[in-house]
Amino acid sequence: MAATRHPLSPPPLDELAKVLQRALEANYESASADVTTCPDLTQAPFHLASPGLSGDESAADIGGQAHLAPRPLLEKRYSLLECAKIMNMSEQRGMLIGAGAAPFHVIGQNAELAPNLSWQDDFENIKNLTHVTKVVERQPSDEAQVRCEKLDSTECALMMNLFGSSGATGPVLKITARARKGDEKSFSEFLRVALQREYGDEHQISLGGVFVMKRGNAVFHVMPDFPPEEQLPFKDREAVSDWLTFHDFVAPMVCLTVFHSADPEGLGLRMEHTHCFSSDKNQGGHYHYDVSPGQDGTEGEIEYEAYLNTAKVLYRIDMPQ
Repeated sequence: MAATRHPLSPPPLDELAKVLQRALEANYESASADVTTCPDLTQAPFHLASPGLSGDESAADIGGQAHLAPRPLLEKRYSLLECAKIMNMSEQRGMLIGAGAAPFHVIGQNAELAPNLSWQDDFENIKNLTHVTKVVERQPSDEAQVRCEKLDSTECALMMNLFGSSGATGPVLKITARARKGDEKSFSEFLRVALQREYGDEHQISLGGVFVMKRGNAVFHVMPDFPPEEQLPFKDREAVSDWLTFHDFVAPMVCLTVFHSADPEGLGLRMEHTHCFSSDKNQGGHYHYDVSPGQDGTEGEIEYEAYLNTAKVLYRIDMPQ
């Protein structure tokens, strides 16, 4: 499996915090961006497999959307642990989180995956808190019922975006935002674009981590199983969108995110990818944007809390041709 390594030179976290603070103030009634020591992210409400986001921080873009459309390439199957080895992660300690396609060959259907696993001492001693969200029923009215649950497998398929680290506690970006007043509805895409505007198209900054939607509602999609052969290939993006199922879920939701400010080397990166799960209800999927405009003092207002770190190297694995 072909892979390339690309060193990154991100600005210091305190510089990024100042850039994001200025941007956040224009889109939210109340917001902050600071550098802090990472809290224990294994605890509620985050439920990660390791306490921190520090130590040998890296990102990986594996496969891509071209492996799904115009026709699913069912031979594109990956092991998260093999990807960790390609990312030169230590077998003594590590953590992977991110967003991608579930291992259809393991669960029996196509679905959304939120990888969330760590290991200690070797790649066999795994703590796996990965979640899969799948369509379990689709009515003639096209209303889909979904279920989000833990998945023991360390496999994935088609496409995956990962943030890797040793899982140690260290300095991270802490970002809070409440009561949106601007038009930028996607929290993660808003942060990505803020960095792109500041640093341009020639300086790539890659961030990964977790945010919790603490209050409000957001739109998510969940991929159903692959269409029957007679409905393939997908004709265009609109056909793919029509195939997806869309849902409005309420907080709290845990969101695992990886995003890049730019793609200066033309690696065909997925610029932002965020998959979510709930710890107390059967909901999850691919995060799109919130539907809670800033109305101070109302139950519907949106609120986010994020912990993010910069990747120091990017791996492009099995790039579609």
